[in-house]
Amino acid sequence: MATTPRLSLPFLSVAQAQKEFAHNESLQTLDVLVAGSVEEGPRATPPTSPVIGSCYLVAEAATGAWAGSSQCVAAWTSGGWRFVSPIDGMSLYDRASGTFALFRNGAWEIGIVRATSVAIGGQQVLGQRAAAVESPVGGTVTDAEARSTINAILDALRQHGLVES
Repeated sequence: MATTPRLSLPFLSVAQAQKEFAHNESLQTLDVLVAGSVEEGPRATPPTSPVIGSCYLVAEAATGAWAGSSQCVAAWTSGGWRFVSPIDGMSLYDRASGTFALFRNGAWEIGIVRATSVAIGGQQVLGQRAAAVESPVGGTVTDAEARSTINAILDALRQHGLVES
């Protein structure tokens, strides 16, 4: 049976018997992925009492009904578990953490935001990291209190990854 290239949704074919099965399978997959969300981050075992419509990320070394479906999105339906294999760029909202899960380079990244810059109100507030900022040294007049404060600020910025060490 022919399918779509990205999500493997089945195409209907001329004179196909029981076209509703292929159509319903496509709708189930779209229901999982369009404005998709999962209940929590990756887990290796299926929940004992899932609610119809709930979705989960299947962790490595999955067991039980999820065995062999690592990295997939598992959706509980009236017909049991349905698994959707992720593709690079697939993004789902993680309800438990309030962050997004992004499938990238063969693995789920949860809570990581990737951007070249961040703008708030049209004003860039974060951008590419610049060269390291050196701690103050030397000088003919030294203000130890100011130097200590500047070093504390630089340490905090380094710790948050905003300036290079």
